[in-house]
Amino acid sequence: MNQKSTELHSKPATKIKITEDAEASGEVAAAYDYWRTGSGRKQVPGIIKCFGARPDFLRQVVEFSNTIHFSEGHLSRRHKEMIASYVSFLNRCPY
Repeated sequence: MNQKSTELHSKPATKIKITEDAEASGEVAAAYDYWRTGSGRKQVPGIIKCFGARPDFLRQVVEFSNTIHFSEGHLSRRHKEMIASYVSFLNRCPY
């Protein structure tokens, strides 16, 4: 792997406290379970974990995302996901 490729694939340091699934408890664990129930997925992605410090806000983010991002409209969900992935790549966001 060349240096540029290594830079893109390495995890950058973050100032946000990330609460991993295994260490989540109380309200954080409940908020993660709320996301899992709505998504049908088992592993909580990093973009959701970055809100772990504020589980009350995390629930609002999930509800907003389900309403705006994951609903059909002028753009399909597939196109929204492609745009979001590309923007994350450009920002070197690991999520």
